Parts: sequence; C-alpha cells; structure tokens
Amino acid sequence: MINSKLGIAAGVCGGLFIAYCIYFDRKRRNDPLFKQKLRERRKEAKKQKEAKTGSSKLPDLRDYEAVQKFFIQEVQKGEELLGIGDVENGVEHLSNAVAVCVQPQQLLQVLQQTLPPQIFQLLLQRLPAVSQRIANSASSTRTMVEDDVE
Repeated sequence: MINSKLGIAAGVCGGLFIAYCIYFDRKRRNDPLFKQKLRERRKEAKKQKEAKTGSSKLPDLRDYEAVQKFFIQEVQKGEELLGIGDVENGVEHLSNAVAVCVQPQQLLQVLQQTLPPQIFQLLLQRLPAVSQRIANSASSTRTMVEDDVE
C-alpha cells in the first residue's frame, strides 16, 4: 500500500517536472530576444574569463595609437583588478602597461608612490618576463612581415 502511494507520488512529481520543462522550453523558443540575450551572456562570460586569466592581446608595436590605447586599457584593467583584490591579474596588466610605455621609468616612479610595497615588488619581479614576451611578439610580427615582403 505504501509502495503504491510512493509510486504514484513519484509519478506525479515526474509528470510535473516534465510539464515544467516543456512549458519553459516553449517559452524560451517563442521569445524573440532569446538568441540576442544568449549572445550577450556568452560575450559577458568571455570578458569575465579574459579578465580572470589576465590575457591581453598585444597591439602592433609599430602602431602608436594602438599601443597608446593598449597602454590605457591595461592601466585601467590593472587598477580595477587591484581594487577588487585580484593582485595577480592586476599586476599582470600593470606590467603589460609598463612594458609598452614610452617612458617606463616615470610610470614606475608613479606606481612606486601609489602601490603598496609588496605589490610594487611583485610588479618588478613580473616585468622582465612580460617585457620578454612583448619583445618576442614584436620579433615574430617583424618576421611575418618580412616573409610577406619576400
């Protein structure tokens, strides 16, 4: 007797769950903005993932405006991430900015005055690796251009 009541209750719950799924699937399919909302959510998730990984696409170092835009973008990202407590990624972005900066010594002096000493030391430790990565990127871009010329 108890098993049959339990079976009926489970069947009713299962049927309600399936009805719930069908209802919201139809609602989703008939929503004209569903695809647009989905694209926006995916784009936002991608931005958040890039911010977490600290990945930044390096500009063409020969294009002054692109380098200047990249510099400002990296300083802003670095400050934002440091502000929310993500020290590793914040320092990564600030080191990218220092590496492409026209006057890195002046920027380092400003950062030394504004950042806590332990974060500034982390920035100084990370700077050689980032500078090397940017130099490698510049040389690979130069090689690709030379290959196109030939």
